[in-house]
Amino acid sequence: MENLVQIALENVNMWAIMPSIILVCFGMGLLLINAFLPRGATRPAMWISLIGLAATAFAVFSAWGNPQYGFSDAVALDNFATFFNVTFLIAAAMTILMSDDYLRREGYPIGEYYPLILFTTAGAMWMASGTDMMTIFLGLEVMSICLYVLAGFFRGQVRSNEAGLKYFLLGAFSTGFLLYGMALIYGVTGSTRLSEIGVYLNAHSSLLNNPMTLAGIMLLSIGFLFKIGAAPFHMWTPDVYEGAPTPITAFMSAGPKAAAFAAFLRIMEYCFFSLKPEWTAVLWGLAVLTMVIGNVIAISQTNIKRMLAYSSIAHAGYALVGMVAANEIGYSGVLFYMLAYTFMNIGAFAILVLAGKKGEDNLTLEGFAGFGYKRPLLGVAFTICLFSLMGIPPTAGFAGKFYIFAGAVKAGYIWLAIIGVLNSAVSLYYYLRIMVYMYFRDGEEDYAWMKVSASVVVSIVVALIGIFYLGIVPGAVMDMARLAIF
Repeated sequence: MENLVQIALENVNMWAIMPSIILVCFGMGLLLINAFLPRGATRPAMWISLIGLAATAFAVFSAWGNPQYGFSDAVALDNFATFFNVTFLIAAAMTILMSDDYLRREGYPIGEYYPLILFTTAGAMWMASGTDMMTIFLGLEVMSICLYVLAGFFRGQVRSNEAGLKYFLLGAFSTGFLLYGMALIYGVTGSTRLSEIGVYLNAHSSLLNNPMTLAGIMLLSIGFLFKIGAAPFHMWTPDVYEGAPTPITAFMSAGPKAAAFAAFLRIMEYCFFSLKPEWTAVLWGLAVLTMVIGNVIAISQTNIKRMLAYSSIAHAGYALVGMVAANEIGYSGVLFYMLAYTFMNIGAFAILVLAGKKGEDNLTLEGFAGFGYKRPLLGVAFTICLFSLMGIPPTAGFAGKFYIFAGAVKAGYIWLAIIGVLNSAVSLYYYLRIMVYMYFRDGEEDYAWMKVSASVVVSIVVALIGIFYLGIVPGAVMDMARLAIF
């Protein structure tokens, strides 16, 4: 018994989960502090949350080039997890910065909002670090449950209630697919450890055509494709993104989506490398379907949040192109693209946070008529974010798409890259249409009611810096992405 206890203690290594421990401790501390703060006093919670994210960042950066493995190698704080952790922290920090005045404007200054974001980020970190299916599932559940609450956070608004309920019901349903897939893979291989599953399937090639193996892979993929919003599992995205609080919509489109990609990448590469030609062929079709559906349906949208929701679906398709390439530049392109998308999409939503009235009924194309002239600096910032989402140089979006499509071409998927470029061209229509309304239509609003808070401006500035840095000098970050892949 003593030997078993000693072995267990030696295999724990708390440093492997130290970033998430810090976040969880800050989140639990915030819950306790909020109990003693006056109702509506959320500003201290915002600053404590940002301090917690900064402290976590130190723990994350210390793991670069110094991987930590713990809990019998069920958790790996390696370069891959570290790169994604940085993306999660940036998304969480930018979301928190744009949230405080927004919550007051909408009439929901509730301090529990910030711990939920911290817990969501911790769950995302477990997903990126997980090298065991149970660890990944634990992270997914922590992340998802917090997001269900955040999506329906405005409990007095019908749209927010609808968003939270739809996300909860469909999310729970997709989680059932994911867990059933994990159970089938465990039944075939006798292990939940990713590396052991891959080695076992490679050594027993007859199992690669086993119906249970194929069903397990299919169910696993359905669960992750739902989380990243890929077609045909995208139906929840527009309604949830439109109804959720705008900062949470921004957060969901960046951090949790990147976490799903991180876990999906690690599982497919570690477990099913022997079936790579088969699953890349399936993802080829899903990538095309996702890009086409996202871009085509976005054309008809007049609500800007809903338009950006369909845009998010299309961008998930672009990232899937990197997974289809399944080579060094493709995988590293996915990592780079997730970071770039965090800056440009959260930056765009930060403008919507400032431009929206209470209830946000004015976040339409007509509501943005003349916005570029009435608020020139914000108009320019929004335009830059939209240019990056289009993939126009010298922005981060262009660099990200370049690397992903280059990976596809190098892997021989030339037609997939062409389809991706054509879809990017289609997206110009609905992004440019927003600019047309901003600069070439006269609006009735004078935006005198708009309150530009310093924290939201910081979030926008961080987004613009990230967009231009990754667009003009992407080499350093891309080199880090290459060092982060398997």
